[in-house]
Amino acid sequence: MKSSPTDKIRVLIADDHPVVREGLAAILRSEGDITVVAEATNGEEACNLYDLHDPDIVMLDLRMPKKDGLQVINELIASRRPKPRIIVMTTYETEEDIRRALLAGAKGYLLKGALSEQILETVRKVAQGAALVPPKIASMLTESLSHPELSSREFQVLRLLAAGKSNKEIGTALLITEHTVKAHVKSILIKLDAMGRTEAIAIATKRGLLPQG
Repeated sequence: MKSSPTDKIRVLIADDHPVVREGLAAILRSEGDITVVAEATNGEEACNLYDLHDPDIVMLDLRMPKKDGLQVINELIASRRPKPRIIVMTTYETEEDIRRALLAGAKGYLLKGALSEQILETVRKVAQGAALVPPKIASMLTESLSHPELSSREFQVLRLLAAGKSNKEIGTALLITEHTVKAHVKSILIKLDAMGRTEAIAIATKRGLLPQG
């Protein structure tokens, strides 16, 4: 953990919901060994405040304006030294959200609504250099890693499938032949272990590969 004059764990909270920020800050400030040094309302502000305050811990929502949580993780991990210790705290728990956040370098993953004791334990453990995720999240990450990843082109085809586009329309949109589209669709069905397009879209949505609704 970085040294600080007060020997307190210095935390930056980044969440665009004021009630969530205030509640989390109140939990953290109730402890004598933790202090909240700044609160960000969007991803861009989170990066700026990180550079300004050099916190020990960043508690980060995944869905924020300007830059989402994953963009913030990627930017901070790639360019700041020592690497930031980031805890994702979000309402989202799809396989893809968990996979992307933890593989990008987040050291903790908490769901909003977690008990105060769990939040404080995670902050302290991550500040000490440990990685800590709840058993349910760890299990979902393991499950996610067992699934073959879609290529960037397959993601494009999948999104257009979900929008109700035909093979011909997908080919026109992506400037590829209808035969190539069919090959991509076949690969998507195999990777998602789906019998058809409708099932593939349902599975992809459940895993977080497509947005809910």
